Amino acid sequence: MELIQVGEKTYYIKNATNIGIYKIDNENIYLIDTGNDLEAGKKILKIIDEQGWKIKGIITTHSNADHIGGNKLIQDRTNCIILANNIEKAFTEYPILEPSFLYGAYPFKDIKNKFLLAKESKVTLINNNLPNGLEYFSLKGHFLDMIGIKTSDNIYFLADSLFSQETITKYHLFFIYDVKEYLNTLDYLTTLKGKLYIPSHCEATTDISNLIKLNKNKIEEISNKIYKKCEPSATFEDILKYIFDEYNLTMNINQYVLVGSTIKSYLSYLNDENKLSYEFKENKMLWKQVK
Repeated sequence: MELIQVGEKTYYIKNATNIGIYKIDNENIYLIDTGNDLEAGKKILKIIDEQGWKIKGIITTHSNADHIGGNKLIQDRTNCIILANNIEKAFTEYPILEPSFLYGAYPFKDIKNKFLLAKESKVTLINNNLPNGLEYFSLKGHFLDMIGIKTSDNIYFLADSLFSQETITKYHLFFIYDVKEYLNTLDYLTTLKGKLYIPSHCEATTDISNLIKLNKNKIEEISNKIYKKCEPSATFEDILKYIFDEYNLTMNINQYVLVGSTIKSYLSYLNDENKLSYEFKENKMLWKQVK
């Protein structure tokens, strides 16, 4: 982890999940997300202690385990407030909801790992509780009620609204809950006028236009692949295997849950767009193109 100052009051810790920091005065700071586990929380605390700062609060952009993994440790040690938006508050307080939601049933033990299940923490609804100098804005699509944060230094923390070229080249698929809302968010990002943009899993950049195009093009590519696979018809499992084979991906339990849920979101999107319909044959649900 590396602490980087990017504005008078704005810093971030460069990490697999970038951690935002905003100084509300000379002594007190707010964090934006806390990384993926207990160890991330310990490392964040060490960096904050070295600066002589005190953590007044944590802003949770969304409740995926890799963004709230350090919440409990940091809250237990500092008694700080944790702020989250709407449904993200519920998932952060009751993190068992994430693997249950992704799997669509009670999660068996192998799904209850640190990548999908964080520790519980006490959360306050964000509403009007942000300190002066910080604003939040909606970034729906990747998850249920994800938000981004703008600081008084005109720095934008963009959570998981954009994924890097490296991630897309390696994995091709990234988790999406609502494809249409994700596309709407990408359009919204084109309207932002910031000094610097910090997505959670990308390098900080002054220009996000190419990232927006890259993410949008990949969504279109995957939508087309799924659509073509549904001629004449295909089950969800057929489509999932096809996508993994097409991109030469290797299945494991985390990929099955995350990518499987994402494929279902694409199917919902294509159905809502009247491109795919479904039918039941021999007790199988089959997806097919709308002619």
